[in-house]
Amino acid sequence: GKELQKFEKGFSKLIGTRYAVGVNSGTDAIKLSLRALGVGYGDEVITAANTFVATVGAIAELGAKPVFVDCDNTFCMDPEKLESVISEKTKAIVPVHYSGYMADMPKIVPIAKHYGIPLIEDACQAILSGIESKNAGTWGRTGAFSLHPLKNLNVWADGGVIVTDDKDICETLKLIRNHGLSDRDTVAVLGCNSRLDTIQAVVGNWLLPTALEISEKRIANAVHYDSKFEGLSEITIPPRPNNYRIVYHLYMVLARNRDDLLSYCVDHGIEAKVHYPVPIYLQPALQYLGHKCGDFPVTDKQAKSIITFPCDQHLTRQEMNHVIYTVK
Repeated sequence: GKELQKFEKGFSKLIGTRYAVGVNSGTDAIKLSLRALGVGYGDEVITAANTFVATVGAIAELGAKPVFVDCDNTFCMDPEKLESVISEKTKAIVPVHYSGYMADMPKIVPIAKHYGIPLIEDACQAILSGIESKNAGTWGRTGAFSLHPLKNLNVWADGGVIVTDDKDICETLKLIRNHGLSDRDTVAVLGCNSRLDTIQAVVGNWLLPTALEISEKRIANAVHYDSKFEGLSEITIPPRPNNYRIVYHLYMVLARNRDDLLSYCVDHGIEAKVHYPVPIYLQPALQYLGHKCGDFPVTDKQAKSIITFPCDQHLTRQEMNHVIYTVK
């Protein structure tokens, strides 16, 4: 309907692409992107070893094999370790812009081009993240975004968006999300039901004009945290490259004695979290891949020390100072 078309037009303008396609979740945004590029049973798809399950679930649901790459100190895929896992079966690379950081796309893109492998950006946590003013979602063949209620730009239920500059991919995605129907009576391809609901598009249209303000508030909150934590020897703040725009879907740092700190913060009314205590590659559902602890040492090390503090745009300075005081 008109509200969805309006939202898709507004979202593509916000991100800086020619097209946007609304779908029912960020997970489907990844999965449908993979389908549109022909990924299927027996193919290999490379992604990050520390990502959320949705990335891996989208790959596996198509019958493809997830192939993992360790992360670096920005929590994103380490481009120096990417080339070594590319094989003849590799059909796509899915860098994850994790926590609001961006994967190092200036290094990843040339590798993908050299091997002729399409890039699908998992930008579900990275609306308006960027490198050198080039937004997340504009580097690959498609970019996948989530509108889940916990995301920076959120609707009132599940929702997702795929962005692309490729008209053919856009048209394929529109078919796939709506049962493959080219019109009421013609099934052009076998698709699925992954429409973005009109009500959610209405909410999205209401929120789109505030997207930049939301990002700026989260960035300001993170700067405040950084300024207060940087003198603590027990806290390690990740690098903050000047040419990166980090939108802080999650404000994550590394902490000595993380588990004790987490418990202490929770006891003092702070909703601190760990993202994630058990890396995805070690989860029971992925045992069939044959990985063991130590295969991705940076991911493992971070899983033992990462802690996430509230950073959303609704926080008051008093609440943030309570977090800082409690941590200290």
